[in-house]
Amino acid sequence: MVNKEVWEQLNDVFTPKNVLLIAVSKTKPASDIEELYNLGQRDFGENYVQELTEKQAQLPADIRWHFIGHLQTNKVKYIAPFVHLIHTVDSFKLFAEINKQAEKAGRIIDVLLQMYIADEETKFGMDEKEILSFLDYYDAQKSQLTHVRICGLMGMATNTDNAEQVSEEFLRLHNFFVFLKDTSFFNQDYFSICSMGMSADYESAIAAGSNMVRIGSMLFGKR
Repeated sequence: MVNKEVWEQLNDVFTPKNVLLIAVSKTKPASDIEELYNLGQRDFGENYVQELTEKQAQLPADIRWHFIGHLQTNKVKYIAPFVHLIHTVDSFKLFAEINKQAEKAGRIIDVLLQMYIADEETKFGMDEKEILSFLDYYDAQKSQLTHVRICGLMGMATNTDNAEQVSEEFLRLHNFFVFLKDTSFFNQDYFSICSMGMSADYESAIAAGSNMVRIGSMLFGKR
């Protein structure tokens, strides 16, 4: 069951600030996604490859599917033909595999580099030094990586009630995003996404500069 009022309230907040709402629909049935789609939502986020491919086959073709879970290289081929944006690139091996599968599918796939900002071992991502090393390696080989496009950064803050810590983590990511945007690695027209914030911390994320927020439980209820 979709919470229509919350969806409308979020859009009233996000739209004037140019923040894109990703409706996180993992574990939810296709009927719930279709209900939100009929209200006008087009961007949906999924964590699991099999679940995503099953839903994509059942639902309208103009849905923009975002993969937001940890992605294994051997699963890329299943989503490469249709995925709109992969949020969780955390290694060059994965990046190269996305390029390979995108070429096979005759597409260019947009991705975000996942930055590790949380004080939690269970979360994935690269720190600033690792991202810079990644980009140096990319810069040396980008002529062969024409089917994948880096569009920004994504990060998840620590799951804590310490609002100050969460804000500091989001600011760290946004500051690094701004730093990278001013480098020579990217065309600024497409390096434009700073994706951070979920149901529990989206207000802090937007205050820190997020322009893409992933909301699940507020829209679809607890899993």
